[in-house]
Amino acid sequence: MWLLGAAIVMALLAAVFGFTDFFGDAQIRAISSAWQHMIGNLIAVVLALINFYIRYRNGAMAGETGVGVWLSLVTVLLLLFNGWKGWELVYRGHVGVSEG
Repeated sequence: MWLLGAAIVMALLAAVFGFTDFFGDAQIRAISSAWQHMIGNLIAVVLALINFYIRYRNGAMAGETGVGVWLSLVTVLLLLFNGWKGWELVYRGHVGVSEG
């Protein structure tokens, strides 16, 4: 549960920089991968918050009901997709890359 809480804090910190890039440049907003990456990460953070709440409220019982495990699995799969989209932004869209 502590790792889940730390991950949520780090994700929110990363979101500050992501929102700065996304909303600060119209060219980035024109890339569909940027939208998919942002929305996917927002959904992952919301799922992690729900997972944290369920585990906080139910303790060890969250693992027995399976809800926490399923939320974790869906979040991991979503983060894999988001990582792929982030890769596309850097290597195909050259977002954050200095061409100099």
